[in-house]
Amino acid sequence: MKALVTGAGGQLAREWIAAAPPGWEITGRSRAQLDIGDGAAVTRAVQATAPDLIVNAAAFTAVDRAQSEADAAWRVNRDGAANVARAATAAGAKLVHISTDFVFDGASGRPYRPTDPTSPLGVYGASKLAGEQAVREAAPGALIVRTAWVYAGHGANFLLTMLRLMNAGKPVRVVADQVGTPTSAVSLAAGLWALSLKGAEGLYHCTDAGVASWYDFAQAIAEEAGAVGLAPSGVEVTPIATADYPTPAPRPPFSLLDKSTTWALLGAASPHWRTALRNVLAGMKN
Repeated sequence: MKALVTGAGGQLAREWIAAAPPGWEITGRSRAQLDIGDGAAVTRAVQATAPDLIVNAAAFTAVDRAQSEADAAWRVNRDGAANVARAATAAGAKLVHISTDFVFDGASGRPYRPTDPTSPLGVYGASKLAGEQAVREAAPGALIVRTAWVYAGHGANFLLTMLRLMNAGKPVRVVADQVGTPTSAVSLAAGLWALSLKGAEGLYHCTDAGVASWYDFAQAIAEEAGAVGLAPSGVEVTPIATADYPTPAPRPPFSLLDKSTTWALLGAASPHWRTALRNVLAGMKN
């Protein structure tokens, strides 16, 4: 079996490639190698690979920059998703498309179900929602997976930013009134493979288990990284309000995703986010 993954330089794609089951031949195309906003280039890449499975992990994920670079965000997140979906359909390939919790406004009092109404707050969320819609239209049998707060021991993410600040002795002040679930790229990759091999179609949510604020996540990083020598012990993390840390793009204050349909299909829950964090840090230490 053959698979093609876009955005292969990113943290999720790297972990997804590493988690490939035996017998799979994986072709990765980074942003430099394949601009999914170029429909002809996507068609050529798919024809050259002739994959059974395509994972679209390419995205414009710079949430704040998307506000000022809207054309670029729409080109990748909506038009690029449509290009990949059309090419997958033409090739008869199964498509897995990655989306985000930012399609919601964060006003819910309970975890968001896949069927809940969407209401993105900024360009990033709006462009990703449009990408979902484009995929459904061009590839009706596609699997669309929303996730949130993804991090890994490589790349650019919240975990590595916190470790850098902690080891530099910088003040660590983190927003405490935005709630969601930190999600290891390792466990997300495992979930994507499991859903794909089950033949899942339609819309699913996939994150690690549990609930945290960004402050909770940072505090856990300080504790767990300090325990394994990846950060000084006793780092103080100060909680602040969103209003104390203004950003160009608004964030959903509550973006917890309901994973019950995903876990029911797979017959198991994802690991708790703190367990996943401990495993990622152990891998970095080794």
